[in-house]
Amino acid sequence: MLLELARSRSILFAGGKGGVGKTSLSSALALARARDGGRVLLVSTDPAHNLGQAWDTTLSDEPTRVYDHDDGFVDAVEIDPQLTIERHFTTVQATMMRLLPDRLHASARQHLDQAKSAPGSHESAVLERIAELIEISRDAYDLVIFDTAPSGHTLRLLSLPEKLTNWTETLLASRDRSERFAAAARSVVGTKDDVPSADAELRRTLVARRDRFALMRELVTDADTTSFIVVSIAERLPVAESIDVVRQLTDLGIDPAAIVVNRRSPAARGELLEARRDQEERHIETLRAAVGSIPISQIPLLAGDLAGADALAELAGHLDE
Repeated sequence: MLLELARSRSILFAGGKGGVGKTSLSSALALARARDGGRVLLVSTDPAHNLGQAWDTTLSDEPTRVYDHDDGFVDAVEIDPQLTIERHFTTVQATMMRLLPDRLHASARQHLDQAKSAPGSHESAVLERIAELIEISRDAYDLVIFDTAPSGHTLRLLSLPEKLTNWTETLLASRDRSERFAAAARSVVGTKDDVPSADAELRRTLVARRDRFALMRELVTDADTTSFIVVSIAERLPVAESIDVVRQLTDLGIDPAAIVVNRRSPAARGELLEARRDQEERHIETLRAAVGSIPISQIPLLAGDLAGADALAELAGHLDE
């Protein structure tokens, strides 16, 4: 079921409570899709990255090839929010320096330096990079899998594209009104300068940003293109959080296509594990009753550390059980 989902979608998000195995599951699914001939981009959005550890390699903000298999492959990225912030503000500063008179350059630089650490800068940077990777991956990859941060952080991110698109639309409308007034004023006093070209440059920047977030919102809410895999374990708090994640995803218009219950205890392996498994069954029944027709996969508890392609391949072998 999970591999079929990976074949039929262009974008998958894997999310859930911290510590339930999102990174291992995302990596195993990426490997399975690559073995199936898919070109996969695997992206970690979690500030506490461990995607590189899962593949036993060092990753960066740019794609690194971590797995090759015949025609398929996996490239992996660990989003670096600080690098994205610096890149964004470098562009903004260059534009502002062209738009502003020299006497205002120092104060503009000071304002931008303060803005880098403003509340929300980290989330905005991560979202900007997610939107950028979605945009640039459409021709180069068959599937993009986002290994996300714990639930609350991810749900906030996924609610932002629509808000930012609307905000940019409002800003563009305000710029259009200001530009018309400025043009009228220049015609009255008979002045000509480079303001129109500067305004046009700013408008192009805003339009590009609006279109990028609009595309992300369009793709993420298209159930034929994008699905969300909710990863959990059979314990009370992760199950409760998974039920809430399904509800919030539905409210956002995002398809919660599958639930994975990870690290299931083995059956008939002694009194302790039997008691543990019975308790897990009760939690899974609670989950099943709450999520209706959403399919639930169960992954067994595996021995050893899930690091490196061989270990991930073992986990991949259980994805469609």
